[in-house]
Amino acid sequence: MALRKIVAYKLVRRRRDGTLGPLFINKQQVVPIGRWLQAESHPTPGFKVRPGWHCTSKPVAPHLSMKGRVWCKVEITHFTEFERPKAQGGLWYIAGRMRVLEVLA
Repeated sequence: MALRKIVAYKLVRRRRDGTLGPLFINKQQVVPIGRWLQAESHPTPGFKVRPGWHCTSKPVAPHLSMKGRVWCKVEITHFTEFERPKAQGGLWYIAGRMRVLEVLA
């Protein structure tokens, strides 16, 4: 598990009130900008348990809809690399800590 900080990308939901939140797991959580968040485990029926913030190396995830969603540039630490098929964006990271740096337009 790497201890350095790197820049990655996270696809999140943008709610009607403007707040950001996870796509599938722990959907009620608010993801603030600029604050470090520790990963938590929230087992959810129909999903494999992979605790951590799931981020990508580029703002690309062709298999996911963009409706109501935005890409964020994030900083992550305590991460492992997770190879996904090219159709799912390629290299992903599962991080123990994440901080949203900015919402990408």
